[in-house]
This record gives sequence, C-alpha cells and structure tokens, in this order.
Amino acid sequence: MQPLSELLNLARKTAIVTGGAKGIGYGIGYRLAEAGASVVIADLDETAATKTATEFAAKGWKAIAVKVDVSSEPDVERMMAEAKAEFGSVDILVNNAGIYPSEPIANMSAEDFERVVHVNLRSVFLTTKHAAAAMRQAGKGGRIINISSIDALHPSMVGLAHYDASKHGVWGFTKNSALELAADKIWVNAIAPGGVETPGTTAAQGDKAVDPQVMQAFMAKIPMHRMGQPDDIGKVAVFLASDMASYMTGSQIVVDGGALLS
Repeated sequence: MQPLSELLNLARKTAIVTGGAKGIGYGIGYRLAEAGASVVIADLDETAATKTATEFAAKGWKAIAVKVDVSSEPDVERMMAEAKAEFGSVDILVNNAGIYPSEPIANMSAEDFERVVHVNLRSVFLTTKHAAAAMRQAGKGGRIINISSIDALHPSMVGLAHYDASKHGVWGFTKNSALELAADKIWVNAIAPGGVETPGTTAAQGDKAVDPQVMQAFMAKIPMHRMGQPDDIGKVAVFLASDMASYMTGSQIVVDGGALLS
C-alpha cells in the first residue's frame, strides 16, 4: 500500500480552480497548492486572482492568475491553453465558480434565470469538455470536482429557484460525465456544500443579496450550530483530487454541518 504521505501528494499535478480568488475557491486552491499542485487561480476578478496567486507564490507554492468568464467558450479554451503553457498539463479541474442572486420567481426575468444557468451550469459543461480533452490527450487520467450545493438535493430557501435548477443540473452532469469519462481514467465527483461563510454570503451577488435574516434562520437549522468555512470544503477537495479517492467516481459528498438532517 502507498504511504499516506504519498496518497495526498499532488506534486507534478496542475489544478485549475474556477472562482478561485476568494471564498470556497480560495480554500480549495490553498489546500491543493499546499499538497504540491501547481494551481491556476481562474476568476473573473483579475485583481483578486492576482492577489491570491501572489500570496501562494510567497509561500513557495506554484500559482498563476488567469482572468476568465467561465460561461464563454473562447475564455475557457484560453484558460486551458495558459495552464498547459505555464505548467505543462491539466490534471485536476475544480468547477467552483458560481452565483446565487436571490429573487422570487414572480420577479425573476428570463435574463436573470439564464445568467445563473450560464455561470453555474454551462460553465461546468465547457470546462469539463476542454479539460477532459487535455487529460485524454496526455493519457494520464485526471480528476474533475464539481462544486454543487445541498440545493442539488433539497431547496434551502425561497428565491433560489434558478440557482437550485442549475445545481441539480451540475449533479446530473457530474454523474453522466463520470460514466463517460471513466474509460479515460478521469474521475468526476461533486462536493455539495451547505452554508459557508464567504464574501458572497455577506455581499451582493451581482446586484441582489441574500437576506441576512434568511441566512440567520438557515444557520439556526444546522446541527453543528455554525456556518462552514472555505477550508472545510478545501480539505474535501484535496481528498477527491488525491489517491485517497482512487475508487470514487460519480459521487457527491455533502459537507453541510448536518443541515440536510433538519
């Protein structure tokens, strides 16, 4: 058997983390870089991505920032090309970028719905398509980790119908792409976070914010009596990216402090 230190060693692996500049993406990128992976911090906010990549580099880790709109196929293709040009391969993809503007269906426009689906679901298709092509060409297999949500299993609050639809889609896409890509030794899994304290849960997503009182009511239902931290998700991502999860594909790990129990 491999020693535990080898199982968790991601040296000589390149990881792309979308939405990697802040919040959950930062937590994931931090742990992947700490485990030895070269990390591409891919984010629409280039300034924040550069700040995070610089912080990682100061620790002696390999990291670059790439500005990307994950719902744009040309942007996704450029992101993959930059990752391969800088680090030589794409071995791990973490689809973390997402938005969750709160809006009741009665007030939701078609454009609101389409924007959420484009950022949260279309992006997962685009990045998976192009990352899998790079992994297949290299012939070494790979890992794709999709950040879904407990809302892929049960709605958490009113106002997130478009978000819930997108996250149910991510979970369905995870299972079917896992089935298709297993022949290429590309394992595809998902993490379903519950409430996690990030800049996005305290500030507006786009131009609409989640009601703080709604968030407080949600937190009160968590058996662990606390919100999650980005590192709670980062640690599970390292598990799925490593040989610790060597016999897992098409699975979803719920990381919610027990919220779904209530």
